[in-house]
Amino acid sequence: MTSFTFPGLVGKIERLEPFVSNFVIPRIVDVWTPPQYDENKHQKFAVLYMHDGQNLFDPSTSSISHADWGMDETITRLMTESKIRPTIVVGMWSTEKRGFEYMPQKLPHTLAYHLMVFQMNHQEKGDLCSDNYLKFIVEEVKPYIDVHYRTLSDPSNTFVMGSSMGGLISMYAMCEYPQVFSGAGCISTAFPIASGIALKYLKEHLPDPATHKFYFDYGTKTLDRTYEPYQKKADIILKENKFISEENWITRKFEGHIHSETDWRKRVHIPLKFLLKSLEDKNVGYRKSH
Repeated sequence: MTSFTFPGLVGKIERLEPFVSNFVIPRIVDVWTPPQYDENKHQKFAVLYMHDGQNLFDPSTSSISHADWGMDETITRLMTESKIRPTIVVGMWSTEKRGFEYMPQKLPHTLAYHLMVFQMNHQEKGDLCSDNYLKFIVEEVKPYIDVHYRTLSDPSNTFVMGSSMGGLISMYAMCEYPQVFSGAGCISTAFPIASGIALKYLKEHLPDPATHKFYFDYGTKTLDRTYEPYQKKADIILKENKFISEENWITRKFEGHIHSETDWRKRVHIPLKFLLKSLEDKNVGYRKSH
């Protein structure tokens, strides 16, 4: 574990490099703590586990968009405003196996599924391994974090979030491990992959709406322009399974937003406030805190 910093960082990052796993290839794991973490040595914190950790804090490590999510600034501001509970972020960097790790593995074996797997194997040479990726998070990363940091380790204080295929794996994580995660932030979720096959999985594996929350969103430009029809199908599935809009599920459409960190950072405060609502404000409706 080493401290990592860069100009403009708010709070601290401790970098685990490499984090060696029995399930997936080694990678960097960044643990971000807000300024409040050092101010009160008795305070415990909720934990947000995020995929594509290289894109969360430092624009110099965001290789595609060269922009970061601004998670350090946004979470610190929301905590200061008492809009969210005390929270740390665990950012797990993606690797060359990203597609294989983020594509939900327990999907119906339709023709579209087999074509997708064939194409992935042909282009990238590998096998789907998202079940092992989730084991890496649940059985290796989370226990490490709960031992070395002052965390609230129960499901009601454990969340997962990501964008694009990171949105898919966040949805999959909560469905597969509802006893671990109580909320999933799915940003620009890549539902169109394989003709929306992940929707079939979602319909059959939803967690208990009484104890779990979903946040979904999408833009209208670049890759996101194809997402709306699939997200509408996901919304129907959620509604039919007793998820209630604005209470334990939210879907948002952002006109003009593109498929990039440049726009995800503009709206990340919305899922953060929904999922990580201040415990002091837990009985207040989402609309009042929006």
